Amino acid sequence: MKYLITGGAGFIGSAAVRHLVAAGHSVLNIDKLTYAGDLRTLADVAGAPGYQFFHADIADTKAMSQAFTDFAPDVVLHLAAESHVDRSIDGPGAFIETNIRGTFVLLDAALQYWKNLSGKPRDHFRFLNVSTDEVYGALGATGSFCETTPYQPNSPYAASKASADHLTRAWCETFDLPTIITNCSNNYGPFQNGEKFLPTIIRNALMDRAIPIYGRGENVRDWLYVDDHVSALLCIAQNGKIGEKYNVGGNAEVSNLDLANRICAILDEVLPRADGKSYANQMAFTKDRPGHDFRYAIDASKIKTELGWCPVLSFEQGMRKMVMWYLDNQDWWRDGANDIKRLGLGQKA
Repeated sequence: MKYLITGGAGFIGSAAVRHLVAAGHSVLNIDKLTYAGDLRTLADVAGAPGYQFFHADIADTKAMSQAFTDFAPDVVLHLAAESHVDRSIDGPGAFIETNIRGTFVLLDAALQYWKNLSGKPRDHFRFLNVSTDEVYGALGATGSFCETTPYQPNSPYAASKASADHLTRAWCETFDLPTIITNCSNNYGPFQNGEKFLPTIIRNALMDRAIPIYGRGENVRDWLYVDDHVSALLCIAQNGKIGEKYNVGGNAEVSNLDLANRICAILDEVLPRADGKSYANQMAFTKDRPGHDFRYAIDASKIKTELGWCPVLSFEQGMRKMVMWYLDNQDWWRDGANDIKRLGLGQKA
């Protein structure tokens, strides 16, 4: 199979690339290499047969058209996106350009390519738009998001991803392009950008800095190990129904404060502080993010019932695996760690 992956130097994208190349598939990785793209995440597959890297912007119409023509993919995994909520608050323009206009350009290039296919290549082609549970808005103390939950995005990031979802659905309904939309919960695992919450906890703990907890730490998220997410995407690409949406979750709903405490407890066990104190003592409550959604929770029963997918790793297994990776790969995340600053206070980027 030939997979065109956008954002393949990013966190989730690189995990997908590594998995597919290891399985012997041909992969074209298209990435603009913004702050979130890092080719070090692909060092193990950079010279592998069947792997190609194309340094390009998905909003570049000519480049995307050429990529489809030259590579002739069977499946598109559209993962390229500006994805940091705090950055979207400070500078939403980049999110509009990449997540909305970029998705439009990619859909249009895919449509022109697909229309010229025939036979099995045309029948088997799929375009997956990989989205987020944040498009649904915020939940109260109970309930969960299902595929029919109305969209109510609250951040510029979520609004831009909701727009991309709507464009993807429209290209299927209007032009018959065989698209599928996935909405996942928060991912975690190796190679995640240092600005994100979990890497920040581990980095600040090990660098003896304050571990920032927004507000009172009561905001709740569902957590999904990145490799489990990749397995879900490939399951959907192979067996999902055209025009459908699939929610992908990790069955691991936890508050930010509880999550930080759990990570600190693992660190206390495997790498105790020299002074004998818990890393949890470094936690410090800080000014909350504007419009911070209280709770997300994914109902992933559809993908389990219809496609037979469920996550392999438990929350405890995944968290320990992630912490051990960051401990074993400190050279990777310490590079540039001193330059990471608090974002998302409404100050223009």
